[in-house]
Amino acid sequence: MWGIEEVPIQNARVSRGVAALACFSALICGGCREGTGRVEAAPAPQTQAAGVGRAEVSRITGVVQALESFLLRVPQISGQNSRVTLARLIPNGSRVKKDDVVAEFDQTTFRDQEREALAKLDDLTHQLEQKRAQNRSDAENRESQLGEAEADLQKARIELKKGPILSEIDRLKNEERERSAVARVASLKKSGGHRREAEGAAARVLELKVERQRLALERIRNNMERLVLKAPGDGMVALENTWRNGSMGPPQEGDQLWPGQPVVRVFNPTRMVVDALVNEPDFAVMAAGARAKVYLDAYPGAAFDAELDAASPVATPGLDSPVRTFSARFRLGQIDPRLLPDLSASLEVKVR
Repeated sequence: MWGIEEVPIQNARVSRGVAALACFSALICGGCREGTGRVEAAPAPQTQAAGVGRAEVSRITGVVQALESFLLRVPQISGQNSRVTLARLIPNGSRVKKDDVVAEFDQTTFRDQEREALAKLDDLTHQLEQKRAQNRSDAENRESQLGEAEADLQKARIELKKGPILSEIDRLKNEERERSAVARVASLKKSGGHRREAEGAAARVLELKVERQRLALERIRNNMERLVLKAPGDGMVALENTWRNGSMGPPQEGDQLWPGQPVVRVFNPTRMVVDALVNEPDFAVMAAGARAKVYLDAYPGAAFDAELDAASPVATPGLDSPVRTFSARFRLGQIDPRLLPDLSASLEVKVR
């Protein structure tokens, strides 16, 4: 009896356990299906939208430069390696035309040297003229003396022709006069040649002194011209930064500058560009002639349009960096007085 009654009870318990397990499994499976649907549907469009936003604009940095520019430096003065004083300087951002004076250095020392050189040149010129006049006068005197000696020689020879009718003593006197006249003529001719050479050499020495003084005066005047910096062409002026008073800054009137230091840059403001370095991933999605917006760090509210003008075909790695970059140049489309060389800028470039 115990075995007959125990079997139905166990079967009932197993049936109830299986039914409960089946209900629980159905609930779990249904909940999983609902949760999976919600997770897969929501994030997909957000991820796609974020990816599109990152691919539209590439941000890079660069420096504003001018395609046409001329750098003017402190002139090198011949025969002098000391500093020169800046006496006049055109304001930054001024418009200039060709041969306009943009900077001028103190010329007081050179003006004093010019006056002294002029006075010395005048003195040497007068000495040369006096020497030439003296040489002409001495040459005329020698010619006169030689003429007199030749006349005495002719007279002595005429007297010798009277030998047959003269006494022996007179004949001997005439022969002695002839020998003396011949020796005097020969002596005058010989000494005259040496004196002409000596006088010519003395005059040549004075001529060389005059030429040397003229060269010294010309050198001084050339140095004075070098101390005046003129614009090589039409454009705009940008002052260069130099080391002054323990910091970097543009030069000012009264500063003493060394030869070779940069002073001003004259550039063409109608042809401005931005030189930048583009990372290799950004360059890969950048199209030819890509448009960009340029923002200047010095003028936060200013924005300019630019276009990709040229780029290097070869990427170069940086120091201790695996990232390779391309050199790119963007041409600015506007003309603005705020666009000055060496200003840092940021660019937003539209990519593919």
